[in-house]
Amino acid sequence: MNFYAIRAIYLFELARTWRTLLQSIATPVITTSLYFVVFGSAIGSSMTQVHGVSYGAFIIPGLIMLALLTESISNASFGIYMPKYSGTIYEVLSAPISYLEILLGYVGAAATKSIVLGLIILATARLFVDFEILHPFWMLAFLVLTALTFSLFGFIIGVWADGWEKLQIVPALIVTPLTFLGGSFYSISMLPPVWQTVTLFNPVVYLISAFRWSFYGVSDVNVLVSLGMILGFLLACILTVAWIFKTGYRLKS
Repeated sequence: MNFYAIRAIYLFELARTWRTLLQSIATPVITTSLYFVVFGSAIGSSMTQVHGVSYGAFIIPGLIMLALLTESISNASFGIYMPKYSGTIYEVLSAPISYLEILLGYVGAAATKSIVLGLIILATARLFVDFEILHPFWMLAFLVLTALTFSLFGFIIGVWADGWEKLQIVPALIVTPLTFLGGSFYSISMLPPVWQTVTLFNPVVYLISAFRWSFYGVSDVNVLVSLGMILGFLLACILTVAWIFKTGYRLKS
């Protein structure tokens, strides 16, 4: 394992965060803070508790997941797309490093940035509402697992995209709407029975449900089912990335 190569790619990608600190960290934190103010304080003050949890505290896991999914995909897709766009990807591919080492560098950096952002938002939430974390180990585990999975997904999007429009279309038109409809601001038990069934086809429901369980011990879906769905999606992303490197799909052409 060439740890020097992994470290070089990893640190190069992390350095981009410091160069774009306002966009990478400040903007998501400010945006999420506005959600806390509008939904948690203004609307939440007039709502009853959800599953025994105040509404302001109830939406914290959903808001963190919203930022985590968006930033994981954005960081990873942009990280691999820029070398393709500038042509420097051929220097990386011709270097004496394996595909696994390339993947660890790019995806590791994207996941790290997303995890740090999630923890910052978690700390910021304390300024707006009191909450507790019932299962801190599982909270961190789901945070890391989600960041890693969707960084892999973002890497796939970055390889697939052949233009700036395609780079944004999946996060903007698919992931963000699914997150809003996945129980970020409500429990799916509040929906009519038919829509509860329909909502279960939304994969983001399982992410938010498991993450919320780690905070308050309540969930819309069995936590083991949620964990199985997350691991299944992670495996699908790993297999897809393996196929991309094996075939050179949109990397060598």
